[in-house]
Amino acid sequence: MTSGLLDALRSAIGPDSVRDNATELMLAGHDASNLVGQAGAICYPSTADDVRRIVDVCRAHDVAFVARGAGTGLAGGATPIGGAVVVCTTKMNRILDVDHVARLAWVEPGVLNLDLTRHVSRWGLHFAPDPSSQQSCSIGGNVANNSGGPHCLAEGVTSAHVLACDVVLSDGSLVRLGGEEPEPDGLDLRGAFVGSEGMFGITTAICVRLTPDPTDVRTMLLDFDTVRAGTDTVSAIIAAGMVPAALEMMDRLCLQAVEAYIHAGLPTDAAAALLVEIAGAPAAVATDAETVERIGREHGARTVRVARDEAERALLWKGRKNAFGAIARIKPNYYLHDTVVPRRHLSDVLDHVYRIAAEQDLLVLNVFHAGDGNLHPLLVFDKREPGVLERVHRAGAAIVEVSVAHGGVLSGEHGIGLEKRDYMPLLFSDLDLEAQGWMRSAFDPLGLANPFKVLPSPSGCGDAHAHVEGLWV
Repeated sequence: MTSGLLDALRSAIGPDSVRDNATELMLAGHDASNLVGQAGAICYPSTADDVRRIVDVCRAHDVAFVARGAGTGLAGGATPIGGAVVVCTTKMNRILDVDHVARLAWVEPGVLNLDLTRHVSRWGLHFAPDPSSQQSCSIGGNVANNSGGPHCLAEGVTSAHVLACDVVLSDGSLVRLGGEEPEPDGLDLRGAFVGSEGMFGITTAICVRLTPDPTDVRTMLLDFDTVRAGTDTVSAIIAAGMVPAALEMMDRLCLQAVEAYIHAGLPTDAAAALLVEIAGAPAAVATDAETVERIGREHGARTVRVARDEAERALLWKGRKNAFGAIARIKPNYYLHDTVVPRRHLSDVLDHVYRIAAEQDLLVLNVFHAGDGNLHPLLVFDKREPGVLERVHRAGAAIVEVSVAHGGVLSGEHGIGLEKRDYMPLLFSDLDLEAQGWMRSAFDPLGLANPFKVLPSPSGCGDAHAHVEGLWV
């Protein structure tokens, strides 16, 4: 990082908004994944004009820039490569406007997911996408990765809840993609931008849909003697014509780790448990709950627990959403995957996951969005053990390969980032990848916006593989 670039950035947005000390550069050199890169500088814009000025400086010095929200990403999407400038949007955290009648809100990218829901709860509304990290992840990051969450089974992932984005492109222009109207004229560039993982530009404002709170909610916990009985129950619930608000699954090791943390009376001797939530009109909720219990018992459910009140419901969800943190009681490190497989293959793929972990002498916990087949196997390990990282990487690669072989895809909500970029040919042909590269270049012909992620970057950015080697820690 040259002093000329640093001076230009400080002149553009103020000296206090540009950092280059070793500690902060180290912290900005990675997200929540196991990939570590190198940041050249960190910028903290407060306005869209600040973002434009940062991009103008990067373009003038031919330096890449990487948008970063809360840093909760799990695929290396916000990991800077080769001294890129990190544009951290945490200071852009204002809720700009709420129209509770039209059920939409304009927010800046640094607004935290759960903060928006808390803000609009006074009108009986919420922001439907609810990643497990919703207490700390930003809406800008949700847009970048098209994030999901347990309640996206019925409501849809982030793309279904974003109407428009104001975006700074790599040429410094500020454009609006989409609009408040349901079907804006022209190409759906908003749809292209959501999930683009920072490769198309940096969003400075987002118009989101708000969802009415349900009139009634029932949360149920069903436990089983085998994992297969649980996954078969999932398929049977969907086959019965129901789409619950959420349909989550935890296996025995996960239940044990979570129970040791939250003390919710989880069935730690069960092979698996399903967390089912039904929402809607009271009569429909009651009918669906009866159906879920019947289907569960037909498939061998040992017990069916129904949350008695909001406190018990919140405790059960605390267990599900804190599962990743709870595993620290077992091992200090984990590698989390995010493949998606057809529901009918859940049992078979999970059998493979357990076998792969055993072959590599690793522990694996499974906690996942069972309703849409979005697996989240957690390989838990201690990176201080000699040779363990190699075993973890081999197991991770095998899980991806077996998921794709069963008709699955690489990611459901975490994104491709650096982690799965080199697996893209498993799913896409050369022509597919070329077409995606054309789309990327249409938004960012200069190749400066988050290069080396998802796809090989446009010519002029060097060999991506040369920059990625050695990033796993």
